[in-house]
Amino acid sequence: MNKNVLVISSSPRKGGNSELLCEEFIKGAQEVGNYTEKINLNDKNINYCSGCGACIDRKRGCSQKDDMAGILEKMIAADVIVLATPVYFYTMCGQMKTLIDRTCARYTEISDKEFYFIVTAADTQKPAMERTLEGFRGFTSCLDRAIEKGVIYGTGVWNLGEIKGNKVMTLAYKMGKTF
Repeated sequence: MNKNVLVISSSPRKGGNSELLCEEFIKGAQEVGNYTEKINLNDKNINYCSGCGACIDRKRGCSQKDDMAGILEKMIAADVIVLATPVYFYTMCGQMKTLIDRTCARYTEISDKEFYFIVTAADTQKPAMERTLEGFRGFTSCLDRAIEKGVIYGTGVWNLGEIKGNKVMTLAYKMGKTF
């Protein structure tokens, strides 16, 4: 069965390490016949959640008019969601956290999804990325029937494109082919 795969890259750098892993994941997913779309959060205008309560108290959806509504529609429509972030100071980057916070208006509709997480960091140890994964898992634990299918760790990479040639690139490609 072909799946609708949405890859959300929060890398602020074009050609950044987490973005390159996204591209490899997409290649694998497309090779086995899945529909894929990648959203680069750095290209989008997404405001911070203002806590106005319009989405919860008044059930009106989000009062802000930015790119988040369209992204949220795509998240709801997807079968598979890939969340990719560089790790800064042992947690996800601000762009990804802002996206997660802004799902509040319709997070209950993001159900029955498979999730993959891609994290990259200068640190060479996988345990150093656990806080980031805890943040992703905290988000998905609020969703109905969210299933974590895999984690791709890009460790020991700092400079732009440094991940190229690393064996984790092959892992990302293979993981993209698994569904």
